[in-house]
Amino acid sequence: MVVPWPGLHEEVVRVPPITAEDTPYPAELSLDLLYSAGTVALVASVIAGLVMGASVRTLARVYWETAVQMRWALATITMILAIAHVMNYSGATSTLGLALATTGVLFPFFAAFVGWLGVFLTGSDASSNSLFGPMQVVSAQQLDVNPVLAGSANTTGGVMGKMISPQNLSVGATAIGQSGKESVLLRQTFGWSVLLTAVVGLLTLVQAHLLPWMIPTP
Repeated sequence: MVVPWPGLHEEVVRVPPITAEDTPYPAELSLDLLYSAGTVALVASVIAGLVMGASVRTLARVYWETAVQMRWALATITMILAIAHVMNYSGATSTLGLALATTGVLFPFFAAFVGWLGVFLTGSDASSNSLFGPMQVVSAQQLDVNPVLAGSANTTGGVMGKMISPQNLSVGATAIGQSGKESVLLRQTFGWSVLLTAVVGLLTLVQAHLLPWMIPTP
């Protein structure tokens, strides 16, 4: 179900060079709870728990404890998504995109690090895409780089930031019984994270300028 947001839907107009011509910016709330990956995972976990002999009370307790453990991460992700929408509709994201376009031919390399930074800050690839995805597309359009490549660089670079995100470090340390040792995990993974992001950036740079045929076109 798609619900146009009152007072905002198509009230903001995007203008050149962000778009080819003046275009109303839609603001729609999509509710697809029955088809989302999270709902599928929740249903699968409930079925698996019942099959393995767990009671409904036990499943409810585990679910509640998990929600309590993740409460700050969930709150952070929610606020980051709110910031992303404010930035998008205020024009801040487009302005940053135009600034990033000044990196010229090296933009595809830095696009991966933008995604890396987004996931480091938010802990979520989805949140990073919401925050920086539109900026990447704007930058790519200004430099005649395929927006598909820019978006994929944001996502792929973001994955490399997962291992150093404070939220993920906290969850991971708790899961292995090493709560309080997040700083140790950060020191062990930071160098690898930067190295792998640089590799993604170099691959993106090659695909943008030397092997553009590898990028799928709509």
